[in-house]
Amino acid sequence: MLFLKRLTPPLFTALALFTSDALVPAQAATAKADIADIAVKTCEFTTLASVLEAAGLIDTLKGKGPYTVFAPNDDAFAKLPSGTVEKLLMPWNKKALRAILSYHVVPGKVMSSDIAGKKVSPATVQGQKASIDASGSAVQIENAKVVQADVDASNGIIHVIDTVMIPKGVKIK
Repeated sequence: MLFLKRLTPPLFTALALFTSDALVPAQAATAKADIADIAVKTCEFTTLASVLEAAGLIDTLKGKGPYTVFAPNDDAFAKLPSGTVEKLLMPWNKKALRAILSYHVVPGKVMSSDIAGKKVSPATVQGQKASIDASGSAVQIENAKVVQADVDASNGIIHVIDTVMIPKGVKIK
């Protein structure tokens, strides 16, 4: 992961406040930040910020939206097999990286209260559907658990997840 931190050090300033497991972006006290700004400026998302930049998706997540992003935290990326993130950052894997990242995005703003007690399968921006189970005490999307829900952004909502989801058919070379 040290390799990632060397890619774009200015992006990784710690501008977030944490209380227990809650994510409270520092910008919340002033102006509401967009999804991309939260990803780039929150120390919990340094790897996500790197891969978003490598995939050329920062500007997309600064767009009007609204978007719902199931954002893998740094711990989620650390659970991937050794070398996977570095492989994804290679130019020949840009298509796979974009597919993986867009699989974490659902059009519209979906708050946890909107799906509480339900099982739903919304289409992702990537095109495939993702299974969400909010019928129990913990919300699951595919094989990932939502560890922090409803981080509000100016152009949507972020739900922090503990696992990077890989859509069916995506190959990393």
